[in-house]
Amino acid sequence: MSAVTDPATVSECLRAGAGFSQGDLNWIAEQFGTLDARLAAFHADSTELEVSVKDREARGQKVTLECWIAGRQKIVTTSTEEDLRAALNDVRDDLRRKLNDSKTKQEPRHNRHLREGAEVETDGELVE
Repeated sequence: MSAVTDPATVSECLRAGAGFSQGDLNWIAEQFGTLDARLAAFHADSTELEVSVKDREARGQKVTLECWIAGRQKIVTTSTEEDLRAALNDVRDDLRRKLNDSKTKQEPRHNRHLREGAEVETDGELVE
């Protein structure tokens, strides 16, 4: 598998949507920093992230994180946590889970030479 020449990072791809200002992006990018390892598999110029909040700091606020990656379906995660930082962590973790699920769906299933950690079945037993 070849490495991406210009890997996507949160700080490069994240933009502020409704409810957030450009000034909020630095601390949000710090909280989303753990996504960098997952995003590194994609090109920066074909990856976008947008975080928005409805009714910020009010009861019933809703944080939304949207992710667009070329060649894949848009991924949307939401949280209704009352604490803003907890809501941001919630959408971050949900996006990481959905990115992992998306990667699993696109990996080859029937060509063991293309899979990492190929498993071979012999006489009904699974050998790793």
